[in-house]
Amino acid sequence: MKNIERYIEQTILKPLTVDADIEGLVQDAKKFGFVGICVPPFWVKKAKREIGDAPIQLVTVVGFPLGYNMTETKVYETEQAIKDGADEIDVVWSITAFKVGMNWPKIELARLAKLCHEHERILKVIIETAYLNEEEIIQACKICAEAGVDYVKTSTGFAPEGAQEGHIKLMRENLPSSVGIKASGGIKTYEQAVRMIKAGADRIGTSSGVQIVEASREG
Repeated sequence: MKNIERYIEQTILKPLTVDADIEGLVQDAKKFGFVGICVPPFWVKKAKREIGDAPIQLVTVVGFPLGYNMTETKVYETEQAIKDGADEIDVVWSITAFKVGMNWPKIELARLAKLCHEHERILKVIIETAYLNEEEIIQACKICAEAGVDYVKTSTGFAPEGAQEGHIKLMRENLPSSVGIKASGGIKTYEQAVRMIKAGADRIGTSSGVQIVEASREG
């Protein structure tokens, strides 16, 4: 697959992330042409400085990794991330509210989508497919689309399992074409990335982007 780097958001969200990791992340993004990088909120300002004028989307996370923060907290996190220089927000939705049948997840996501769009930023929603059955994934996609989000994302990488090809296909079947899909969690090889893209993923979140791109160029 040509230009697979344009699908990749090279990611560092490990607990022991240090400044050298961020510097290396940005250097790799510039060298390999990744579409974006995903960093912890604490490191957004530094990542923005390191990126400079390079055409790299700066992504950070909100409500991460469990999503059960209050909406007001997520709103504040989002505002701060945008102020610090983030181009895209990957928020963990309120799985806990969804599981009990509350309408709150849609209300929360609509509020965050409005905030992001007012600042010309992109909102991705992590629905954490590992904790959902197929019917719940379909319902989650409907909620996200109706709330006006830009992408639906599979996983945080902290759950028991990450992106699954079947889940990507299911999401693509149940999302309008205007809503993208980000596959993330456990994607470590070129072959895995290609399968996710063919299943319908528009973005690949991975910490193995360098290895994936190098493998794609070997052929």
